[in-house]
Formats: sequence, structure tokens, C-alpha cells
Amino acid sequence: MKGVVILINAKISKIIELLPKPVVKYLARKVLGHCLDKNADITVYGKEKLKDIKSPVIFICNHLSNTDALVLEKVLRDLDPIFVAGVKLAKNATTNFGIYIIKTTPIKPNTADKEGIEKIIKILRSNGNVLMFPEGTRSRTVSMNEGQKGILLIAKMAKVPIVPIGLWGTEILMPVDPDGDMAKESFHPADVFLSIGDPFQLPKRNEGEDKHEYETRALNTMMKSIAELLPEKYRGVYS
Repeated sequence: MKGVVILINAKISKIIELLPKPVVKYLARKVLGHCLDKNADITVYGKEKLKDIKSPVIFICNHLSNTDALVLEKVLRDLDPIFVAGVKLAKNATTNFGIYIIKTTPIKPNTADKEGIEKIIKILRSNGNVLMFPEGTRSRTVSMNEGQKGILLIAKMAKVPIVPIGLWGTEILMPVDPDGDMAKESFHPADVFLSIGDPFQLPKRNEGEDKHEYETRALNTMMKSIAELLPEKYRGVYS
């Protein structure tokens, strides 16, 4: 079966923007939902843990593909998480189509985005759930990259449980385009797997522990909680 390409160029994007948002949301859910159901055979390990989760929580997951959020939204729909998304996704015509069916809050990657962080904290303090990809970008090798410290700052400020998720198979469902052109990325038949971990609290700083040492240990604790849920080849720097 050939991959299904969702080409949303600038011209089509402008037409979409003229339509009422409920219409666009309906179209996006129909089109992308069909592509997901047609191509992804999803298996969830630890699904029973989801019914015991009490809001608010921060979900953290490795990042392989632009379909990650679609798969996670489908599995976590009852918990209604808001996805933390880089601002560039909203500017891209193709990924912006997906944002119509996935609740997102924007953040500027690799910056001290005070406004973006404040919005995330506000969601959590309003009893909402948030999902973050701590690596900050999709892995080009399928192996985990180092986590970004932004997740650590948010976890320290929010003081809510953290739920790790391991995800694999989406790198086949929609591979990253070698040239970085998201408009060329397409759906392909794939077996997709999610593994839900146990909630945990951010570790506390030990007495006399250097700030840098603590932050490194705390971040590694979060990232390794994801890696432990993945097959070995996906664990990368957290093997």
C-alpha cells in the first residue's frame, strides 16, 4: 500500500483559514483520523494505568514523528491533554492542519520563553493535563536525544506527578523527511506501540547537592523513565 501524503500548501492553507473553525476541525479529524485508522495498528501496554491517573499530570514522551501527537491524542483522549508545541508547527501549513484536532499551547524552543512557560503552569494549576516531548524535536535516528532543561523548570514549578510514555513505530508510520520538508511526509502502514509508565514525583534536591548536579540527576531521572519503557535500540543516550 502506498503512503498517503497530506499535502497542504500555502494556497490551500489560506483557503482553509477562510472556513469556519468548526468546519476545519471536522475536516481535519475526518481526514487525519482516516489516515491514522487506515495505517496504524496501535498496541498500548499499561493502558489500565490510565484510569487511575488523577489530574493534573505532566505526560512526557520520546519524539519520533509528526504523527506522535495524533497517536497520543487518540490513546489519551479521555484525559484530554494539552500538547506543548514549538511555535514553528503552527506556521507550517501541513502541521497546522493537525493542530486543529489537537489541543496545543505554544512555546519557543531553546529560549527562556517566560510567557509560554506561564501558560503551561496555568493549565496545570487549573487541573489540566499537559504532554511534553522533552527532547524538543523529533529524533532523526529513532534513538533518544538528550532532554532539554525546559521540562525540568516546568516540573519544578508545577509540582505535579509525571507520567512517562514510551512510543515506537511512528517513525515508520510517518518518517521524517530527509530534507526537513514536512509537506513531503506521508502515512505508511505501521505497527505502533505505546507503553504507559507509573506516575512519579520529581526527585528532591539532596542536602549539600550542587544545583547543576541536582538538575542533571533530576533530568536524567525523567528521561530514563521514558527510556525504560522502550526497546533497547530506541533508548539512545539513556541506554
